[in-house]
Amino acid sequence: MRLGIVVTDQQFADQAMDLLRGADGRGWELRCFLTDSGVRMLGREDFRAFLGASQAHVSLCELSVDRYPDADPHAGGLDERVIVGGQYQDAELVKNTDRVIVL
Repeated sequence: MRLGIVVTDQQFADQAMDLLRGADGRGWELRCFLTDSGVRMLGREDFRAFLGASQAHVSLCELSVDRYPDADPHAGGLDERVIVGGQYQDAELVKNTDRVIVL
């Protein structure tokens, strides 16, 4: 199973983490796209640790990073794991997954 998770708001960060952990535990291929205040997940220690331990593909909206300066994609050594892009990455996630959950 290839699962895509789009996080559009930081208020859904806990639910996103539960979904990511559950899917990873099942061995599913994961793609995650962060946009709007969802990019603030980059500041969560548990999210950064998850990225370090999983094979999840993560991308985010550059415009949202500009809007929320506390969402630094370069903090904590995430540079190599996170693609800073745009809505193309969101469209790619939809195209390359079996199911998409938008939070």
